[in-house]
Amino acid sequence: MRLLRNLAFYVAFYIGSLLITSASLASLPFSVKAFRARVRNWSQWQRWCLVNLLGCRIVLEGQPQEEPVLYAIKHESFFEAIDAPRLFYLPSVFAKQELFSIPLWGRAAAAFGLVSVDRDAGPKALMQMIRAAKALVADGRPLVIFPEGTRVPHGEDRELQSGFAGLYKMLGLPVIPVAVNSGPIYHRLLKKPGTITYRFGEPIPPGLPRDEVEARVREAINALNR
Repeated sequence: MRLLRNLAFYVAFYIGSLLITSASLASLPFSVKAFRARVRNWSQWQRWCLVNLLGCRIVLEGQPQEEPVLYAIKHESFFEAIDAPRLFYLPSVFAKQELFSIPLWGRAAAAFGLVSVDRDAGPKALMQMIRAAKALVADGRPLVIFPEGTRVPHGEDRELQSGFAGLYKMLGLPVIPVAVNSGPIYHRLLKKPGTITYRFGEPIPPGLPRDEVEARVREAINALNR
């Protein structure tokens, strides 16, 4: 049964993804609103496949904020990256620069409002990134970052990337840490049914010392490890 569920999931999700992403790129020259709607549809399609084909549940402990904030999310699998447009309204995700060089995907990412992160960039590029992020916030959009910088196995507690503290300081936004435990279910070839939980932590105000904000974020995003 589990194997059949997985076969159904992979066939449905990837064929659906191909159709939805093609539709999104086709709509981009004509309507940014329609393009963004198709991106959200892709995120919704992943959830539908998880719930109806794999037998998963998605549980939220807490809710996103209405005003723009910086969400710092645990990263255990591709699930939460794809799910962001479903979880939040028009989120602007900080993504590695090399992803923007992927044909078609890079163009779509830039059009949706993802923020490019070049870890080897100088101060000038960093300030351009901050200006772009602040413009998105001024437009009412939340910012999303995976502060560990890469996918981390469930149960593992890693230090945050050094760039997180710099963003926190320069953006001057409250931070909402979000724990998620998708790894044991989704980050495997043979996925399994179960419950994926998002746990929204208490807002962390701007202006705290680096050690304090990093410690609070790190503890909160790993809350579901224990």
